[in-house]
Amino acid sequence: MTIDIDLKKTIDDSYQIHIDALPVLQYARKVAVVTNPTVSKLHLEYLLDRLDAPVVEVILLPDGEAYKNWESIETILDAMFEARFNRSSLLVAFGGGVIGDMTGFAASIFQRGIDFVQIPTTLLAQVDASVGGKTGINNTYGKNLIGAFHQPKAVYADPHFLATLPKREFAAGVAEIVKMAVTFDADFFAWLETADLSDPDALAEAVARSVRTKARVVAQDEKERGLRAALNYGHTFGHVIENETNYTAYLHGETVAIGMVMANDLAVRLGKMSASEASRVKALLQRHGLPTHYRIEDPEAFYEAFFLDKKSADDRITFILPRGIGDVEITDTVRKEDVLAVLSAYAEVP
Repeated sequence: MTIDIDLKKTIDDSYQIHIDALPVLQYARKVAVVTNPTVSKLHLEYLLDRLDAPVVEVILLPDGEAYKNWESIETILDAMFEARFNRSSLLVAFGGGVIGDMTGFAASIFQRGIDFVQIPTTLLAQVDASVGGKTGINNTYGKNLIGAFHQPKAVYADPHFLATLPKREFAAGVAEIVKMAVTFDADFFAWLETADLSDPDALAEAVARSVRTKARVVAQDEKERGLRAALNYGHTFGHVIENETNYTAYLHGETVAIGMVMANDLAVRLGKMSASEASRVKALLQRHGLPTHYRIEDPEAFYEAFFLDKKSADDRITFILPRGIGDVEITDTVRKEDVLAVLSAYAEVP
């Protein structure tokens, strides 16, 4: 006997990204704001003045990638249970990419899924992490290996928050902007080479162009089964660096910058990118104070760590490699000897 369960349906998870001053947000339900002490001290009052709800709980998590774990998720969930939240309640992610990823993941599993809203306060989160519904946490095996796709109901990217960003945090966001340009928009990259991102108008343009690029890609491939994987350019190498350094030596965007340079070196070796194009990308990253080198102690161990990447499968490692500036290739056919040749160059003192 065979019994079919017919679950064919269309779900509209569309939402808007608002790049402007934060409006008054009115909700007729319980709201919990998830943030950290750094953001809370600087901006929580600004948010609460614009948040109108019958109940507003504030959940504070420790600051930093090292706390992107199950313990933090349990802190969120316990606070919600204690405050008697339910399926109609709302979570607000108020912080950078770490807060956004954890809040979204908690929202995806609390009573089998509730709504959440992203209010990103870092440049990296505004241009990348808050858009697209990727949520998750890290574990001892690697970065974001536990999580879910859970789209926010809205994203509010207020430039007001960027004024208080430390220089390193700002530069980390620039790395993600450069990533968007190298993979999908050569004209945008050329514009970035001369743009002054300390100018508010130029920065607003860079944020908008980055978000449009990511929105276009996510609309075509929400669950990262193809094209969206290209947005992981720099991340395959960068995630290994983050794990090797226990998420304490570098910001995420800094490892993405190093990872892009490593990926470019591999692309040059394979004839997919010219050395001059790779030099242009490296020069742009360095102009914004981003690191472009990492000492690899053990190239073989670094290589083996690639197999824990979510894009890799069985005995094949997936690499995101630029085909020049403005185009990209997703491939799992790169020979081990070519990868090791690139990694070995990073075992030398620069």
